[in-house]
Amino acid sequence: MTRIIGMGDSVMKGIVTDSANICEGTLKYKICDRNFMDQLQCTKRMPVLNLARFGNTAMGGIKCLNRHLKEIQPDDMVVLEFGGNDCNFDWASIAQHPECEHLPHTSVKDFRNAYISILKTILGMSAHPVMLSLPALDSQQFFNFISRGLCRENILRWLGGDVNAINNWHEQYNLEIFKIGASMNVPVIDISSIFLSKRNLRDYYCEDGMHPNEAGHELIAQAIAKYQLPNA
Repeated sequence: MTRIIGMGDSVMKGIVTDSANICEGTLKYKICDRNFMDQLQCTKRMPVLNLARFGNTAMGGIKCLNRHLKEIQPDDMVVLEFGGNDCNFDWASIAQHPECEHLPHTSVKDFRNAYISILKTILGMSAHPVMLSLPALDSQQFFNFISRGLCRENILRWLGGDVNAINNWHEQYNLEIFKIGASMNVPVIDISSIFLSKRNLRDYYCEDGMHPNEAGHELIAQAIAKYQLPNA
């Protein structure tokens, strides 16, 4: 094992809300001083290359992988974290037209196909892919966040009157990650359970209900630290 390479979205990037710069009605973001990838570098004592990008999806992961193919070496561990943006919706459009059908950024089928493509490429390079499951959402906080400045009643109507429908949809993509891992014999590190096991989930999330805060990053780092690296 030579290095750990991370590919994912803003959660892996370490994006958290900046409480010192929160203005009324808006949230400011910053990179966490001790995000889980930085902690991974310390606990595993290996160099880490974090290629995660804010807003990234599995389709974006294919593009990222293609851009950095020459940087991935045999025996590198490639940690993958996708799904949070894939399952998200255009909430402004939903607020305007709650009576219409609305599709997620990435369908479950396209998400699966894109993830499988990424894994096949990494395995073909004799590197070691590892998938992360998704942290559960704080549905109420997330609803409050995505409905700011929009018609909350329309969004809630489209959700069938229950904000927990957001987490139910999110869980479809999370289950798909485990299915993909099982079908391709690729390990999945379960970070979902460590959040769900906490009595007060909100203590581990930012104000937007989707980005883990510093305490949440500590939980993720602990889960990954328990994973035994190949040839380690």
